[in-house]
Amino acid sequence: MTMGKRTQAAALEVRLLREGIIESRHIVQAVVCDERGRVLSVAGNAETAAFVRSALKPFQALAVTSTGTLERYDLSDRDLAIITSSHKASIEQVRQVFNILWRADLDPSTLQCPIPEGKRSPLEYNCSGKHAGMLAVCQQRHWPLTNYLERKHPVQQLILSKVAELLRMPSEEFIGVHDDCGAPTYLMQIGQMASLYALLASGKTLDMERIVRAMTHHPTMVAGDGEFDTELMRLTPGELVSKAGAEGVQCIGRLGEGMGLAIKVIDGAKRAKYAVAIHLLQQMGWITPSVAESLAEKFMILGKYKRLEVIGELSLL
Repeated sequence: MTMGKRTQAAALEVRLLREGIIESRHIVQAVVCDERGRVLSVAGNAETAAFVRSALKPFQALAVTSTGTLERYDLSDRDLAIITSSHKASIEQVRQVFNILWRADLDPSTLQCPIPEGKRSPLEYNCSGKHAGMLAVCQQRHWPLTNYLERKHPVQQLILSKVAELLRMPSEEFIGVHDDCGAPTYLMQIGQMASLYALLASGKTLDMERIVRAMTHHPTMVAGDGEFDTELMRLTPGELVSKAGAEGVQCIGRLGEGMGLAIKVIDGAKRAKYAVAIHLLQQMGWITPSVAESLAEKFMILGKYKRLEVIGELSLL
C-alpha cells in the first residue's frame, strides 16, 4: 500500500438518536484504495491495524479456485459463493455446504468449526462453507484432513501466500491469530483491506473474477435474506462486491474500476459499519439515492424511536 502526503483525516462519527436526541456514539475509520494500493481518500487513519476477520473469505477461496479443486469436484458458482460466506444456516445454505463435502467424498464430521449453540451440526456454523472449501482442497491435494486449521498446514500456507502476493508482502510479516471458527485470520492495515478489495473488483485474474461472479450472482449464499452483504449486492447487480467481518469490519469493491472501501468501527459495533457504508457509498456515487434510501430503511432506522446518523466524510489525499 502506498500513501500520499497525508495518511490521516477526521474520523467519522455514527450517532444513535432516540427521538432526535443523541444516546450513543461510535467512532469509525474508513479508507478507499485503488488496485495499485494507493490511498485515494480516508476518514481516520489508513494505517489503523485490525483483524480482517471474515472479510478475508473471498481470498481464502483462492485456494479453491487456484488448485483445480472446482473442476476436480465439479463445484458450481453457488458452491463457491457459500465458500465465501458468513451464512445464516438456512436449509438452502446448509445443503450447499453439504454438497461441497459430498462431491469431495468428505463426511461432515471432518469439519472442525464449532457447532452453534442450539444446533446439531457444524454444517450450521456460519463459516462452514469456508471450512468445506479448505477440506476440498486438502482432499484434492492429498493433504492431511485432521489438522487443516493449523497455520503451518499446507492449505493455510497456500492461502497466506495468495494474500501476501496480492499485497506484495513477505508471508512472514503477517501476524496471524485464530478466528472464532478456528481458522487463521490476519492483522492488517485497513488500507491493505481496501487494496485487497480493489484487486478483487478489478477483474484482472480469472480466479478473482470467478469469485466475484459467484458472490454477485448468488448473494443469498454470501450472507442471507435481510443481511447487509446480500441486500447490497442484490440492489447493485454486477456493480459492487461486499463482505462483512466481525468487530466492525466491512469491505466493498467497485467492480470494473478497481477501487476498494474498507471500514472499521473502533468499538466493533455492527450497526455503525452498515450506516457508514451506506453514507460513504452514496457520497462516492457508488449507489443511487434510491438504493441508499432502501438500505437506510433496513439498516439505519432501528425502530419507531431510534435511528442512526453519520457525521463526516472521506477526505481526498
